[in-house]
Amino acid sequence: MDIRQVTPRYSVTPQITPEDMPAIKEAGFTRVICNRPDAENPPELQAEAIKAAAEAHGLDFVSIPLTHQTMTPDNIDAQTAAMEADGPVLAYCASGTRSTVIWSLGRAAEGMSADDILSTATKAGYDLSGLRPRLEQG
Repeated sequence: MDIRQVTPRYSVTPQITPEDMPAIKEAGFTRVICNRPDAENPPELQAEAIKAAAEAHGLDFVSIPLTHQTMTPDNIDAQTAAMEADGPVLAYCASGTRSTVIWSLGRAAEGMSADDILSTATKAGYDLSGLRPRLEQG
């Protein structure tokens, strides 16, 4: 796993496996958010398989599959709500980028400046500079 902390309570990672759950739990995460559509994965890595493993280790699991076309206000709101957990949250997709993009769109909607969003994403290893115009719209 390549867990990258975006904020103290929100981290992202590329695709995880059921075998990663003990390490995720040990790292202190309380919720896992899947941002990867099942169509991108074989059955053993689809949301239901990851959900079963997460729940077996006492982790909450939320599935909000995203593509660039589905970064809608409803999905932004759903992700923002899912990030409100009793502890740190780990979101995953293919590379961690979509999970960072949806975080950034939620922060822009809440009024965080584009500069602060882009700086935070960069510190986590994600260059979202191409999103600046959308982030500036709020």
